[in-house]
Amino acid sequence: MQSGLYVALSSQIALDRRMTTIADNLANMNTVGFRATQLKFDDVMKNADGARVAYVSEGDEYVSTRNGGLTQTKNPLDFATKGDTWFSIETPLGAAITRDGRFSILDTGALVTLEGNPVLDAGGGPIILDPNAGPPELSQDGTLYQNGRPVASLGLFEANVGPNFVRAGNSAIIPSQAPQPVVDRAGAGVVQGYLEQANVNPIEQMTQMITVSRAFENVTQLMRDSEQSMSDAIKTLGGAG
Repeated sequence: MQSGLYVALSSQIALDRRMTTIADNLANMNTVGFRATQLKFDDVMKNADGARVAYVSEGDEYVSTRNGGLTQTKNPLDFATKGDTWFSIETPLGAAITRDGRFSILDTGALVTLEGNPVLDAGGGPIILDPNAGPPELSQDGTLYQNGRPVASLGLFEANVGPNFVRAGNSAIIPSQAPQPVVDRAGAGVVQGYLEQANVNPIEQMTQMITVSRAFENVTQLMRDSEQSMSDAIKTLGGAG
């Protein structure tokens, strides 16, 4: 097979992966705290028959760091982080980070997510509140108060998500490197009664979907033309013999 067909095939694989990512972003455009997935593509230089040929890699996934808009809910158990920080939760897959701050209090006092996953403090321990003391009040430093008494502190974490992250639910992420507690909270913090919306720009994603679809069609046509040229050449050379 011609090296050009291999190059075109690598491009189709990359475009298919990009289309899958765009579709997932659009499906989560209304998911609280969701951060869009992006792909970084590279040309991989190969040596084919003495010539340098550029193959397209499938691309490394990374999470967009753009913040989503805040929506006021006035629910005292809704929280949103400020800056590039995350909450930490315990999931069946292990500790994860999330920007989805829709929490609730169990009868045991445990602060949990909508899926029932425990919310963790800065030390990685589960946050336990007084279930009979009513909703907590939040201070600027993330401390939770009930009846004027500090009872817990929401953990804020910084994370280098990296290319090898794992999704744990719609908004939660298990990063490639362990997240670290935020020490200097300048520019970081938590607000109560607000939720962060997904940072997906639907118009941008739809535009990219159209672009990727057209590029896929163009590559497919180039492969057909290349195969036809090869077939014609074989017929011509065979007839000349």
